[in-house]
Amino acid sequence: MDRARYIDPMIGTVGDEQDTSMHGGGKTHPGACTPGGMVQLSPDTVTGGDNGTGYNYCQNTIEGFSFNHMSGIGWYGDLGNIQIMPIVGQTDLRSGSNEEVPFVKGKKGWRSEFSHEREQASAGYYSVFLDRYGITAEATATERTGILRLTYPENNKAGIIFNFSRRIAGHADFESIKIIDNKHIEGHIHCTPNGGGFGRGAGGIGYELYFYMELSTPMAETVFFSNEEHLDKRLNEFEGEDVGLLAYFDKDKNDQITVKCAVSYVDLEGARLNFHKECENIDFDSAHMETAEKWNKALECVDVEGNNETDKTIFYTCLYRSLLDPRTSMDADGRYRTADGKIKSADYTHRTMFSGWDVYRSEFPLLTIIRPDMVNDEINSLLNIALSNNSSFPRWELMGIDSGCMVGDPGLIVFADSFLKGIKSYDVDKAYEICLASSKCANELYGKPFVLKRPYSEKYRSDAYVPGCISETLEFLLADYCMYRLAAKLGRKEDADYFLERVSSYKNNFNPITGFMGARNENGDFAPVKDEYDTYGCVESNIFQQSWFVPYDVIGLCDMMGKERAISLLEKLFSQADFGALWNENYNHSNEPCHNITHYFNILGLPRRTQYWTRRVQKEAYRLGAFGFCGNEDVGQLSAWYVLSALGFAQVCPANEEYYINTPLFKKAKITLDPEYHSCKVADTLEIECDKDPLDYPYIAEMYHNGIRLDRYYLRYSEITAGGKLEFKLTK
Repeated sequence: MDRARYIDPMIGTVGDEQDTSMHGGGKTHPGACTPGGMVQLSPDTVTGGDNGTGYNYCQNTIEGFSFNHMSGIGWYGDLGNIQIMPIVGQTDLRSGSNEEVPFVKGKKGWRSEFSHEREQASAGYYSVFLDRYGITAEATATERTGILRLTYPENNKAGIIFNFSRRIAGHADFESIKIIDNKHIEGHIHCTPNGGGFGRGAGGIGYELYFYMELSTPMAETVFFSNEEHLDKRLNEFEGEDVGLLAYFDKDKNDQITVKCAVSYVDLEGARLNFHKECENIDFDSAHMETAEKWNKALECVDVEGNNETDKTIFYTCLYRSLLDPRTSMDADGRYRTADGKIKSADYTHRTMFSGWDVYRSEFPLLTIIRPDMVNDEINSLLNIALSNNSSFPRWELMGIDSGCMVGDPGLIVFADSFLKGIKSYDVDKAYEICLASSKCANELYGKPFVLKRPYSEKYRSDAYVPGCISETLEFLLADYCMYRLAAKLGRKEDADYFLERVSSYKNNFNPITGFMGARNENGDFAPVKDEYDTYGCVESNIFQQSWFVPYDVIGLCDMMGKERAISLLEKLFSQADFGALWNENYNHSNEPCHNITHYFNILGLPRRTQYWTRRVQKEAYRLGAFGFCGNEDVGQLSAWYVLSALGFAQVCPANEEYYINTPLFKKAKITLDPEYHSCKVADTLEIECDKDPLDYPYIAEMYHNGIRLDRYYLRYSEITAGGKLEFKLTK
């Protein structure tokens, strides 16, 4: 089956354009990439604003094509290095759409108008017609290389601008570029927080990027430029803070120029090796076909059958987005560079792009089922970073650096959840020691100062709350719950008892006056708030949304609220929400704190309400087209929620086995399991089958797991990964 034909990379490609929301849109990119690939070669419409991928569907000019991108993120983004723009004739020496490095002398820039009618994107492929120059630009990629094919119009002077200083939300600090001969270029790009990047520098991200590039057609003329000035034409090497290269070509009518570029975050030797291994002897069409086939192979982990083509397009596009990250950051020879500049080798795939606060909720629970090897890789990667820094696990990691973005201790949560599921090909004892030191707010570990990622550590350690922040408090209490489960599994009884006692302290943050959770001041008093929609003490949420965040004790939480009142409030949370909106003050699917609350009804004995509201969210928060995501896609999280719910379940609480059931979206689905990580006791697949079309019969009358009737609305992870068959009898 050609599953890759259902991938639509244009879904969610709206950036910072909407006045109604601080978060804009999905912020995905439409470029070419492989599953978990280092290179994501994509067009750039703008450098500036909160357009973290560099591409915004709402804009009508393209400034070039760069070789590495983040996907689905806010906070101004990062990467976007080695920007290439094909041109004809003369032009200004700035793009004209780079808000981070504005014009000094130019007027229009080298950017070109384009229209979406002449733009295409599919698995491993992107193309667009550049109206200003009459050029068709096509892109494809291998794991560590990108390939551009540029088709020029007749009787024009064909050129390429190489913008080596470009970086999303900033600029590179230093570039060293060498023209080896008339068909080969190599170089080194140095990026630090001083140049901007993630959080416009606040994320503290720095990295080294090396590249090796080959052009199919010899360069007839070359000239470096810097600060909008041409330099000496005789230069074959140049370095500085603002390095560009303008090249012109002798060509026949309708000639094509192909640009192949391999990247490495290690060194030039790695870039050259990646080039020779992956794209030296392959042409554009062959590379495109191989990449499309890689996506078909990657999507074999889940097969769905149904009559609704829109649902299948959204499903496989979401599965595609779920498999983009965490991506490889190591070269073909197994080497990678640490944040402190050391070069190491690994026998696992060292990965980067861990959006922890987002992805522990659905992305990693999905990957533990469909790609446990990626989860194992990521824990190895996080552990190595933590050990190198003698610190907590990174919270939001990029290029080996913890950007500090968001709240909580998500690396701990992912480790605990994965270990409890039997994914543990790493040093478990060291991972546990890191998590224990983080959870107990230790000052030192291994005889050295411990770098703790928790604010107000003394107050949290003594009183189990973070003053002024209910979001941070509840996130850390969830991490403590995961530590309880982890310690119990490892036979660490004293630790398990300590953490079990702490987690019940969530009740101390329930304000009896408001009837909701609330932030407490340093003295323990609740901070005054206007109502449940007040955002004081909340991170990307309000009190109403955050009050539900006790996934390990939903019944206890609702008993404290009053069960009838809690159910009424849950119904209000959903019934007053616009699921397709970019932001809601009730149920807000466009951001993570609300994710999986639809399944609380299962826990409260009202499974039909889970089935009803989950289907509403599926159908109203996800659509085709650039506006298809209701909020930031968040490095696979928004997509993974959809994939799991479409299969018929969701994990409400990490470190627990239960995946709570909702009505599947498709009549048939099949998950292929991995016998290296899963028991596969019954079969190496789990088949999910409905007796009627779930779109017409949205409620569950009966369920059978391997022929035995289920009288509970959850499956355990061990039951899912044992394989076999899950059958649904549906009703209207």
